[in-house]
Amino acid sequence: MSELSKVPVTIVTGFLGAGKTTLISHLIRNAGGRRLAVVVNEFGTLGVDGDILQSCAVSANSSIHGCPAENIVELANGCICCTVADDFIPTVEKLLALDPRPDHILIETSGLALPKPLLKAFDWPAIRSRITVDGVLALADAEAVAAGRFAPDVAALDAQRAADPSVDHEAPLSEVFEDQLACADMVLLTKVDLAGPEGAAAARALILAKAPRPVPVIELAEGVIDPRVILGLGAAAEDDVAARPSHHDGEDDHEHGDFDSTVIALGAIAEPADLVARIETLARDHDILRVKGYAAVADKPMRLLVQAVGARVRYQYDRPWRPGEARCTTLVVIAEHDRVDAETIRGVLAN
Repeated sequence: MSELSKVPVTIVTGFLGAGKTTLISHLIRNAGGRRLAVVVNEFGTLGVDGDILQSCAVSANSSIHGCPAENIVELANGCICCTVADDFIPTVEKLLALDPRPDHILIETSGLALPKPLLKAFDWPAIRSRITVDGVLALADAEAVAAGRFAPDVAALDAQRAADPSVDHEAPLSEVFEDQLACADMVLLTKVDLAGPEGAAAARALILAKAPRPVPVIELAEGVIDPRVILGLGAAAEDDVAARPSHHDGEDDHEHGDFDSTVIALGAIAEPADLVARIETLARDHDILRVKGYAAVADKPMRLLVQAVGARVRYQYDRPWRPGEARCTTLVVIAEHDRVDAETIRGVLAN
């Protein structure tokens, strides 16, 4: 690659649990000769997604060298679009200084991030002549979308609003979802195997209705897709920011006061099924959006990776515990801010 050419960047956005990390893991394993670099932004202090990708890079590099572990940078406990000067710009400059320089950079945003402020950051003088936004990919969970979680009854809510001016017609989660769609060059409809054909069709129809302009919608499961389909789009998205409307246009910045997270540390659990039942109870009774982290299972040498979206819980043993590593259960719990009570959450998970 010529040193005068711009390094393409793909922004991977999407709501909590939509499958962003799974997609990037697949791209690392199927780099196709590209030297990749990855920036991971997490909401919460426990770097689950970054650790997953680091492990993936180590595994992939047993046979290829597309994305060494040192090319993966994690920005935790803060929205990337709110910390551009302090975190994002220095991180990009660090990646561009690598030798050899990356051929392509992937940015995984937090599920709560608005992509448009991040897109605007590519106009910063320090980097605008050196990188370009190859494309913005918005991942949408087909099962969740088909269930209507991002399709509020606008007419009914407008009627409520007319009767009570204090009632907003948009829920915070809906605004985040719609902003991600509005900024996208392509929508990846994930977990279609869980949604089924009718659910996937319903989700597709809703997305196309919500998108402010025509956008390709591609179905996939387990993050598997030919990288040629989503890398090399050449969108130069930083040049048409105005064509990507946002609920927050006109604001200098945005707040994440609608959401909060807490880290729960526990001892070893007896059985994975016990923890799954507790997470399901937490989601059902306390409106928890997301749980992710690691668990120590008694008498097991492997660490248990836990990923939950609402009451849907997935888990797997991802690697052995390392020598000297504390074998404990550590989970990040994310919810709307008035639903996060650390003691209540701890009580449910520990019982």
